[in-house]
Amino acid sequence: MRIALVAGEASGDLLGAGLIRALRDKFPEASFVGVAGPEMIRAGCDAWYSSAQLAVMGLTEVLRHLPSLLRLRRELKARLLADPPDVFIGIDAPDFNLSLEAALKTRGIPTVHYVSPSVWAWRSYRLRKIGRAVDLMLTLFPFEADYYRAHGIPVHFVGHPLADVIPSHVDQVAARHELGLAPEDPVLALMPGSRHSEVSRLLGPFLQTAQWCHSRLVKLQVVLPAASDALREYAEAQIGLFPGLTVKVLAGKSHTAMAAADAVLVASGTATLECLLFNRPMVVGYRLSPLSYQIVKRLLRVPYFSLPNLLAGEPLVAEFAQDDVTAEQMGPSLLSCLVADGAQQSRRAKFEALAQSLRTNASAEAASAIVTMLKNR
Repeated sequence: MRIALVAGEASGDLLGAGLIRALRDKFPEASFVGVAGPEMIRAGCDAWYSSAQLAVMGLTEVLRHLPSLLRLRRELKARLLADPPDVFIGIDAPDFNLSLEAALKTRGIPTVHYVSPSVWAWRSYRLRKIGRAVDLMLTLFPFEADYYRAHGIPVHFVGHPLADVIPSHVDQVAARHELGLAPEDPVLALMPGSRHSEVSRLLGPFLQTAQWCHSRLVKLQVVLPAASDALREYAEAQIGLFPGLTVKVLAGKSHTAMAAADAVLVASGTATLECLLFNRPMVVGYRLSPLSYQIVKRLLRVPYFSLPNLLAGEPLVAEFAQDDVTAEQMGPSLLSCLVADGAQQSRRAKFEALAQSLRTNASAEAASAIVTMLKNR
């Protein structure tokens, strides 16, 4: 058994590593090749190319790297067609992988795509391309699987790997002790994103909102986990513009910050799912460039943009976008999260139910779905 995989970015590398280990349990003699990062390599993948070559974000960055990306895909396609694998698995990176999967599928190579693109939210025209490209779509969320079934595309919901590694109960006092925080005073975690473009748009309003809350909760403790040294330096410089506000900037430790927090002010994205899994009340902010926002706003086909609300199908958490990302708008919602209100118990119960629905041993579930697909061919 020879299995080819292509992963882009660190998140895809982690998913690929877990899948490789689960597939090896099914096929002990299998070999794994393709585009891989360090985690997949450690799991036993022979990396023809590095996944770092696919980790290009933003329109201008993609355009600048487009010739090399197209060349890499041509070389990979030729190599896979010359010596076909028993199955090809594209992990995320849909703009790169779907075209490659379509070419391989037409030549009889079974294809799997792991992590659905957001066709249920926007760019639904990609459904036709996905149908031509994949023999099986593996989704992280149940509502995604429902969407594909409704459009006749073979799909299997596997759960989310984060739900398998984040415990259902965490020790808040221990987390506060680790961060040097007073155990009896309220804690707010600020999580304005992991990319500089995201942080530059959200950090200012997030700090203003923290200051708004601090003026009403004088014992409020504020922590901000920074994803990199550069973001840590940027955050510390911005905090200096807010006299009277003390913020403890952390080197990483985002999960510890969530565990310690009473509430989280968070950028829209995977971090909102992590907050849900830690069962922490949150307020979600989302900001794009004005032009990008107008484009996305016209194309968006769902009533919510945060994962907790999308999973629940109802507004469990407060969302604020663009011009509404201000202290005046977000502050009252965040304060109600910090000060226990009547809705918190119900919200926590719903968070726990959603988290439990995602705890499926995702890598093993994905491997089993791939085995079943191959047996049925």
